Amino acid sequence: MAKTSRPFSLRREAESPGIMGILNATPDSFHGPSRQASVEQAVSNGLEMIRNGSEIIDIGGESTRPGSEPVTIREEIERVIPIIEGLCEQANNPKISIDTRNVEVARKAIEAGASMINDVSGLRDDAMKNLVLDSGVPVCIMHMLGDPKTMQSNPIYSDVVEEVCFELQQKATELIDAGHPAELICLDPGIGFGKTLQHNIKLLQSHETLRGEHNLALLWGVSRKSMIGQITGHEHSEDRLHGTLGVAAYAHQENIDWLRVHDVQAHTDLLSVMRKLG
Repeated sequence: MAKTSRPFSLRREAESPGIMGILNATPDSFHGPSRQASVEQAVSNGLEMIRNGSEIIDIGGESTRPGSEPVTIREEIERVIPIIEGLCEQANNPKISIDTRNVEVARKAIEAGASMINDVSGLRDDAMKNLVLDSGVPVCIMHMLGDPKTMQSNPIYSDVVEEVCFELQQKATELIDAGHPAELICLDPGIGFGKTLQHNIKLLQSHETLRGEHNLALLWGVSRKSMIGQITGHEHSEDRLHGTLGVAAYAHQENIDWLRVHDVQAHTDLLSVMRKLG
């Protein structure tokens, strides 16, 4: 497969964390305001995210919120490809991540101009691993227990940190042993994907363990999730921005590499102030 734009390192040597903006091409994402009404609106919002400081735009065409149903491959492709093409036409060499667990979608996205794969299923499909190796693109490997429809039905671990770290590091090591550069890999503990509140907290607090022997980059996707609501008492995602910014401040303090967020401008402003004062 022909490679897209030049691969970019996911390791942040300075000014951590970087911002990955969420662009949902789905009608049922858990945070209602993040849903896009049209391709034109999605492209416009993606361009605004880039102007506001998002270094990567993460485009997804299948909701993976707890209890969600899968969509067809064709429908997922039809949702995301026009947005990727539109951003590539209107932005100067944008960094676009395709948020999918389906290799056919990822392949079409790369052909359309995406330059990163964000696999919420953690490279369970060997075909997705092979696509990463063949294309040479950066990849985010996320941990998910089970599947979106059932993952929050009484998730149980013997040791959540040990089990999540083992699974993600194993997948990363397979890529590295096959020749994929370590700096093109980041790991996401999968906050809210088959975890209780205590599981989520332990994973965030134990982030250095997740980096492993290869000192891999880390990505956190906590924006407006139920974890924030459980801590702050806010039932609706629309009320969880302040709590989400608390996680961003902690991520800055702990040198996390990337934050996947809905509210790019708010995070850019927060991190700009913290970097100046720090």
